[in-house]
Amino acid sequence: MAEQDVDVVLRRRGRGGRERILAAATALFETRGINATGMEQVAASAPVSKRTLYAHFPAKDQLVVAYLSHLAEAGHTIEGALDREDLPVRERILALFTVPDNGTGPIRGCPFVDAAAEFPDPDSPVHAYTREQKQRFARRVAELVGTLGAPHPGVLAEQLVMLADGAATRAMVLNDAACGRHARAAAEALLDAATG
Repeated sequence: MAEQDVDVVLRRRGRGGRERILAAATALFETRGINATGMEQVAASAPVSKRTLYAHFPAKDQLVVAYLSHLAEAGHTIEGALDREDLPVRERILALFTVPDNGTGPIRGCPFVDAAAEFPDPDSPVHAYTREQKQRFARRVAELVGTLGAPHPGVLAEQLVMLADGAATRAMVLNDAACGRHARAAAEALLDAATG
């Protein structure tokens, strides 16, 4: 979500403080990064008082987990492709390799990987949440490849999610959405070998 889009979101009537905070945090985290964004900046952008901000999110890691949870629930991560009922199962899996490019800013990659890198302590609430999400992602892919008849769905799922995470990370580093097409070709070969 671009910063100018936050203004539109914030002007909508009926938005509570929590929703305004999450909208502002989303825009700031995606454009500036999590650690480069202070709680004061989030409060000013929301706009809410610091008291209101801390009433909803007493610590920054709680705000970051809420932001990540919101992205996941809204389907704004690569994993959202797995929920697309308009696509057959194989195409849902291959959609993981379409790197979003909004054309107006840098490619951000996977928000879970980004957050884990910014909170490297594996015991931190943010890192623990990202780990749970990545494990859930692999389980969901395993369920889907199992429906395709793959004999070892867990192994194939790990290979596919590694490719998806790698494509998202490489696209972010190179700022090139086309990185996904190479990973997609590798994913197609893995799926063909396992299910053909």
